[in-house]
Amino acid sequence: MNLNPVRAARRGAVLATLAALAAACSVAPPQPSVLAEANFNGEAAVAQVRAAAGPAARELDVQPLRDPQVEDLRQKAEALEKSRKYPEAAAALDQALQINADDPALLQERAEAALLLHRLDDAERFAQKAFDGGSQVGPLCRRHWAAIAQARQGKLDGVNAAMKLAKRQDHYDALVPQRDGLMKSRRQAQDKIAACTVAAPARY
Repeated sequence: MNLNPVRAARRGAVLATLAALAAACSVAPPQPSVLAEANFNGEAAVAQVRAAAGPAARELDVQPLRDPQVEDLRQKAEALEKSRKYPEAAAALDQALQINADDPALLQERAEAALLLHRLDDAERFAQKAFDGGSQVGPLCRRHWAAIAQARQGKLDGVNAAMKLAKRQDHYDALVPQRDGLMKSRRQAQDKIAACTVAAPARY
């Protein structure tokens, strides 16, 4: 059946519209994890984590004895970080963890290296392991929870960004529980920071 030019143009427009609608309906929702890692400011986060440690003069601060090889690798990682060679710094800390996998300070430094690399899940995992195996009080404890709080804030920022970019209501609605859960867990981590402060015993 032959269509006149006007009808053919209309039919083409209708088909194009239907194709566009179908494409719009099939658009995948934005991925919060991708947005979180892309927009995360690792250097600012690590600065806040280290600032959370605060002065240690009047509280308990347990420091373990370290293997000389581990100490050399930690110093190497510190120098690499100062040169902004973050992947190399993380690799040096990974080598140190192969020697002593349970050192809370070493695990914390690895958590901070993960923040610098925008690896938020890794940062939270290392910091949580450091807290679980550490003294759970003092400056290092505050750094553990500050790192966890920063990681959760980064994830929350990713979810909020995804919600702003969501093209469909169901995509937006699906992110609401994730946003609410992250807000709650971030607050919990922030509360834990203060709980790490325990006064040292009085000296007579």
